[in-house]
Amino acid sequence: LAFTSSHYSIETMASTSFNIPFVPSNPDSWGPPADDGSDDANPNSPTAKFAGLPFAPFGRSDRLGRAADFTSSYHAHQQRQRDRRRLGRDGEGANVEFQYRVDAEEDKTFQLVDTAKAQTRRFVAPARKRQQMNRLRQLNVRQKREAANAGPTTYKSIPQRTRWNRPSGRGGRGRGGRGGRGGRGGRFGRGGWRDRIDRQASVSVRPDWQRIDEFDLPKISKHVTDTSTPAEEQDLLWCGFLDGYNDVFDRVSTRAPVPLKRAENKEFYPVTTMDDPVIEKLAIDGVGNVFATDAILAHLMTCPRSIYPWDIVVQKLPGGALFFDKRDASQFDYLTVNETANQPPRKEDDDPEGINAPERLSLEATMINQNFSQQILKSAKTRKNFDLPNPFFDEDDDEGMEPASAAYRYRRFDLGDDIQLVCRTELHGITKKKVTTTASAKDDEEQYMTAFALNEFDSSKTHLGINWRDKIDSQRGAVLANELKNNSFKLAKWTAQSILSGASQMKIGFVSRTTPKDPYNHVVLATQFYRPKDFAAQITLSEGAMWGMIRMLVGIFKDRPAGKYVIMRDPNKSIMRVYGVPPDTFEDEDDDEDEDEESEE
Repeated sequence: LAFTSSHYSIETMASTSFNIPFVPSNPDSWGPPADDGSDDANPNSPTAKFAGLPFAPFGRSDRLGRAADFTSSYHAHQQRQRDRRRLGRDGEGANVEFQYRVDAEEDKTFQLVDTAKAQTRRFVAPARKRQQMNRLRQLNVRQKREAANAGPTTYKSIPQRTRWNRPSGRGGRGRGGRGGRGGRGGRFGRGGWRDRIDRQASVSVRPDWQRIDEFDLPKISKHVTDTSTPAEEQDLLWCGFLDGYNDVFDRVSTRAPVPLKRAENKEFYPVTTMDDPVIEKLAIDGVGNVFATDAILAHLMTCPRSIYPWDIVVQKLPGGALFFDKRDASQFDYLTVNETANQPPRKEDDDPEGINAPERLSLEATMINQNFSQQILKSAKTRKNFDLPNPFFDEDDDEGMEPASAAYRYRRFDLGDDIQLVCRTELHGITKKKVTTTASAKDDEEQYMTAFALNEFDSSKTHLGINWRDKIDSQRGAVLANELKNNSFKLAKWTAQSILSGASQMKIGFVSRTTPKDPYNHVVLATQFYRPKDFAAQITLSEGAMWGMIRMLVGIFKDRPAGKYVIMRDPNKSIMRVYGVPPDTFEDEDDDEDEDEESEE
């Protein structure tokens, strides 16, 4: 075919040929297809063009790194090799096709010149590592020695020193904060050695106990559905007497402290639910179907704030009545000290007498609280007697003693859903407040009050180290804020008790040791009145959530058969568990205590 024009001519010769490039199709995988010999005639086929070239497998999800890195240090290269050997990944993911291969025939021509036996090098730990290992051995030996010499304790705890993070002198990113040069990296603000106390349960779980339910305390609010307050509150009985409050203690300060006196002739009665004769009579009369004391109810209402282990016994009678009780051998009535602090108290090596140990501090705080509640009251001239006497006082048994000023107010709360809760609450005194009746007249109104005491043992042992004598007169709010952080559970429990008893005022005293090393003598540095409901709002304690917790616990046992149950907190986790136990559980402890009392008499 020829085409001619005046400008150009084009001629296509029959001998001209055009080869289509080879484009392999591989629908099964990435890369060239497997060679089946069908394309050997094509010069562009993989067999002819890429014969003998190794091919490394490739995945689209792989991260592409550097082909060669001449900037990294030799130390980093060695560290990566050690990590690969330690993790057993030596050779994993390597491109074997591109690695050097030793020719076996060529290797036979080489001979080893040095035939001496290679000496194996013994591993020697670095100096810092050896020091750390020796320190751990010493700590283990010391702990075993202390455990062997230690006697029975209230909170059975074995301290273990755990290194959470590196010392943050030059920073370092800890688990709980940002690092930096000299920064506050680490979980606890500043790094270094921190103490983690592994506590033991308040009661041992036996093999015949059956787990019924389990709750995560920080998330327990999700299980609370009804957060309404009681529809009705009714007073059933008043027992005991109350003395008037002494206004002198409103003027106490660090410049004029008042020594705390011991109420040696006062008798206190932390009687449990099942041993209360008044509650027993009310239960027989069918006044309610759920019975408890204010201390037990307040403990359950505020238990999400607790840290130490505890247990509550629940007994369900065949008629459906529920009794929230406590064990006689438990430490339930002892107050805790700095339970919710960042660094709770523990036995120190520099405290041979153990005056700042949790057990001794608990006993000290309980005695301070009892003595303070009686010292701030006036004499018996201002006493107000109620309809019934103290149901627990017996003149024959308590010769030379008198009951402490306390009124037992038995109240019934209607929680709805056929829940009639009968609770024994406790009041400590009567105060008079000026109330405006007319535009120009004010009358004194009697108001019921509760009294509690916070105690300072040694400011150098606390996390922030706030000295009450320096701050409490000018910065009382800062002192209270620190106590709200260190004793959140205890203060919430006191507030709940005051709300249950219907008290109009809650008196809180600030009591400190005369000297930090003297746990027997104390002084009152300040006192403060609070309205319970206002104070509850200040510490973010919801009254509706408190009652919702009780409704939830009652609902757990509503459909359960009659028997005995135990509610307990895990000693080291924020978990509350409910167990079903045999009816004779804890009966041996009660019998042993009765025998001890008879032997003392």
